[in-house]
Amino acid sequence: MTGEYLMQIGEVAERTGLSVKTIRDYDAAEVLHPSGRSDGGFRLYSTDDVERLLMVRRMKPLGFSLSEAAVLVDAVRMLDEANPDVDVTAVRSRVAAFIRDAEARRERLDEQLGMVDEFLDSLRAH
Repeated sequence: MTGEYLMQIGEVAERTGLSVKTIRDYDAAEVLHPSGRSDGGFRLYSTDDVERLLMVRRMKPLGFSLSEAAVLVDAVRMLDEANPDVDVTAVRSRVAAFIRDAEARRERLDEQLGMVDEFLDSLRAH
């Protein structure tokens, strides 16, 4: 991480659209920990941390829990770090399961949107 640009929580909140409180809550819930701390104890986040927070933000409207988000964030982190001790096949399989789950959730949302359109059409007909 030497030389990497690290951001304080306020900048991360601006970049992600999440509140400072939500980011702190994610840290407390062990969804995502900051990459470091300043000498004064402030949380410091990397650009990878920001990308992972955006991933969590995108998961929430699909109904994924924070514990599920933590599992996916951890899997993505393991793939990004390219640690030779990590079973990459197992981690990729875990990510693939999330992809399948997200696709199924998207299908359900598409069905619900279709029902909303039908409902609106019926209301407009009156």
